[in-house]
Order: sequence, then C-alpha cells, then structure tokens
Amino acid sequence: MSALRPKLDDYSSIVCTKAIILGMEDALGAKATAIALTAAGRKRGKSLVQSLGLSKTSESLEEVTAKLQAALGEQGTRLCLIHNIEQTDDGFKVYVTEDICTSGEPQGSDRKCLFTLGAVWGALEEVVGKRFQGKHTDSVLQGASQNVFEFKPFA
Repeated sequence: MSALRPKLDDYSSIVCTKAIILGMEDALGAKATAIALTAAGRKRGKSLVQSLGLSKTSESLEEVTAKLQAALGEQGTRLCLIHNIEQTDDGFKVYVTEDICTSGEPQGSDRKCLFTLGAVWGALEEVVGKRFQGKHTDSVLQGASQNVFEFKPFA
C-alpha cells in the first residue's frame, strides 16, 4: 500500500475518528449517523474485496478470512481484528475485536459497531455475490469476549 501522505503515512488516530463519529451524532443525530457510517463501511468493504481480487471468489472461506484478516488487521489498515468468519445454516457470523467503533467505550455502553460492521458486511456481499442483512448481535461492551456480526441473506 502506498502512502497517501508523505510524512504522516496512511493512518490517523482512533481519537480523531471517534471525534468525527461524535461530531456527526451531534450534528445529524444517532440514527442518521448510524446509517451513514454503516453505508460508508459497506462501500469500503466492497472496494477492499475488489482490490484483493476476491469478488465472487471460489477461494475457501478460510482463505478469504486470512486475506481479510491481513487487510483489516495488524498488517493492514488496523480497522479490527477478525478472529473467525463462520458459515451458518442461514448466513454468516463474523467474530471481531479491537474494532474502531467500540474502542475506548466504557463497559455497559450501548454503542454498536457501525463502520466496522458495514466494512465486513460489504466485504461479505462482494465475496459471495449476494445481498445480506447485517446485525451487531454480541458486544464486548456488554461482556462478550468478541463482537459478533450476523449476516442473513435477503429473502
């Protein structure tokens, strides 16, 4: 990946990103911000998968998971750590930690992953070639060991 900024490189801090989110919530309201951040994440996830050459891929779920882990984790953009992508009877479950959305939030907070959920959502849609409905079901802020995102195909 090439640097977009010659001295500061491609990344900025979680503190600044959280300030953007809170500012959007103040200006637009929580619901409009959630819609905007999730949509932005979906767009990012789709473009990431396209750049990795994984659109409608025949690669195994394990191979796709490893490539997304690298692209979004420590070796990549550092958006989150993807621990597992599991296919269920009616969709997928994705297990993540250290996502940008819940970082720094107090235990018990009802904050949901928005951009991160969207990024994983868009990535899965692009990999599989189907539309999904996504939901943040388990949260590290509510005592879970990992954030869990569930994706079910539109009927």
